[in-house]
Amino acid sequence: MLLLAVDTATPAVTVALHDGETVVAQSSQVDARRHGELLLPAVHRVLTEAGRTLDAVTGVVVGVGPGPYTGLRVGLMTANTFASVLGVPVHGLCTLDGLAYASGIEEPFVVATDARRKEVYWARYEGFRTRVGEPAVDRPADIADQVAGVPAVGAGAVLYPEVFPDARAPEHQSAAALAALAAERLKAGESFLEPLPLYLRRPDAQVPKNYKVVTPS
Repeated sequence: MLLLAVDTATPAVTVALHDGETVVAQSSQVDARRHGELLLPAVHRVLTEAGRTLDAVTGVVVGVGPGPYTGLRVGLMTANTFASVLGVPVHGLCTLDGLAYASGIEEPFVVATDARRKEVYWARYEGFRTRVGEPAVDRPADIADQVAGVPAVGAGAVLYPEVFPDARAPEHQSAAALAALAAERLKAGESFLEPLPLYLRRPDAQVPKNYKVVTPS
C-alpha cells in the first residue's frame, strides 16, 4: 500500500505519503492564496523525499472540505486526475475529520476552521475518531452555547477565543493525519466519501452587478 494524501480545503496546502504502516514523507505550507501554485511541487517534493515514483501509488486520499470554493477544488481536481491517470481508487475524507484525528483527543471536543465571512466550519466529536453529526457553517456567537465547556482545535478556534477559550493543537490541517486515518479505515474495511466538494454555502466570488453584456455585431 502506498497512499498519496492531499488537502487544500484550508489555508494549508498539505501532502503526505503513507505506506500502510507509517507516514514516509509529508509537506505542509500555509498560504491561502497559492493552492494551485504550491500543490504539485509539494507532491513532487514528497515523492522525492520518500524515494518513490508516482506510479507506485496504490490509492489517493483527498480532503473534501468543507472549505472555500477555489482552494478546495484545487486539491479535489488534482486527486481525481492522479487517480484517473494511475487507475487507482480515490478516497474522500472530511477535512475536519483529519484535524480531529491529528488532535488525539479522547474526550468530547469540536473542530472549527475559518470559513471567512466571520463564520466557521465546525463539527462535534466524541473522540478523535468519532464525529457526531454533519459539519455545519455558522457564526461563532450563534453556536457559543453548543460548544461551551469543551476543547476545540483548528484555526477557527484560534480566531475566536471568546467562543473557544480552550483551543488546542493542531491549528492547521495535515495530510499526514488524513493519510493515517485513511490507512486505518482501509484496513478496517470502512467506507469513504465520494471525492466531491463538500460545500456548505455559495462561493465567495459573485457575478458583478450591472455588468455590461457585449454581443457580437
